Amino acid sequence: MTLGRPAPPPLGKLLSGPAAGRRGPTVAAYGATSADSGLVPLEIGRRDPGPHDVQISIAYCGLCHSDVHSTRGEWRPQRYPLVPGHEIVGRVTAIGADVTLFCPGDLVGVGCMVDSCRSCASCEEGLEQYCEEGSVGTYGAADRRHAGETTQGGFATSIVVDENFCLRMPASLDPAGAAPLLCAGITTYSPMRYFGVQPGDRVGVVGLGGLGHMAVKLAKAMGAGVTVFTTSPEKTEAAMLLGADAVVASGDAAAMAEAAESVDLVIDTVAASHDLVPYLRALRRDGALIQLGLPGEDMPPIPVGVLMRRRIAYASSLIGGISETQELLDFCAEHDITADVELVTARQLNQAFDRMVAGDVKYRFVLDIASLKENA
Repeated sequence: MTLGRPAPPPLGKLLSGPAAGRRGPTVAAYGATSADSGLVPLEIGRRDPGPHDVQISIAYCGLCHSDVHSTRGEWRPQRYPLVPGHEIVGRVTAIGADVTLFCPGDLVGVGCMVDSCRSCASCEEGLEQYCEEGSVGTYGAADRRHAGETTQGGFATSIVVDENFCLRMPASLDPAGAAPLLCAGITTYSPMRYFGVQPGDRVGVVGLGGLGHMAVKLAKAMGAGVTVFTTSPEKTEAAMLLGADAVVASGDAAAMAEAAESVDLVIDTVAASHDLVPYLRALRRDGALIQLGLPGEDMPPIPVGVLMRRRIAYASSLIGGISETQELLDFCAEHDITADVELVTARQLNQAFDRMVAGDVKYRFVLDIASLKENA
């Protein structure tokens, strides 16, 4: 591994000042009207495309666990109504007068961000996810360039987004299976690229859910050996089918002891509080554990000596910039990688949210937007 891969190039600068644009027509959507409303049919307004905007007819939108937390107000107070969804795939139907990156008919994606300040040090380095003024989330965020309106996400029939925050979707990838690449995929790809995973390295993956199964596929495509650590030994066969070289039952003290100093990088995708020491002990000297799961409770403390003895790093990571996300999509096209998905209809959304909380999905739900049109 080589720490600190050079950052991708930054986005293009805005060529004109903020412009709210004329309010466009309403579109069909599903979202929450309160923390306990569940997801219900809605109509939301979308702006007409401004000079640098693209209008997208959405075909698929992945379901992320953060959608559950956000619509249920579990992370912070929300402004309702709230339409979730930040793994969006669809086709461009209209473009603004100054758009140069896309044409009507192009298959595109929209991930977790729809804007950033574009002028801070992070944005200048192509790391818009770390924008010092705060990137603008695809939903539930105040859109600073459009009168502070709350952004609304991809559980809808269409969306309007600045061209600089759209991704070109490779034609070779199944669009439904590619949708989760825009969050689960880039979230696991970015730290592996930053830490320079290369052939011959060994990557440990903690947890085999939406993020974990992507980490396995991507690490294998990078040429690494993969060890999956799981509290569910019955997932051994599934992990091996995804490409894992070894599976360790993390509840088995003897198995964890045998796995000591066996991996170079650990990608921890578990979003519940858990003890990290056993996984830190699995790292070789100069290894790193990357925490991607965001627990709702405090994690147990880490003894500094565990890190110090082998110069181990404990770090975290947040999605990826726009250029890096495009890099991921092209990498996945080259290696024929998509998420393993289960398509759901709009009427199945609340059940799918409950199943996500229960861990009953293998490995990512994707909403078929055609089902919203049928209910309209």
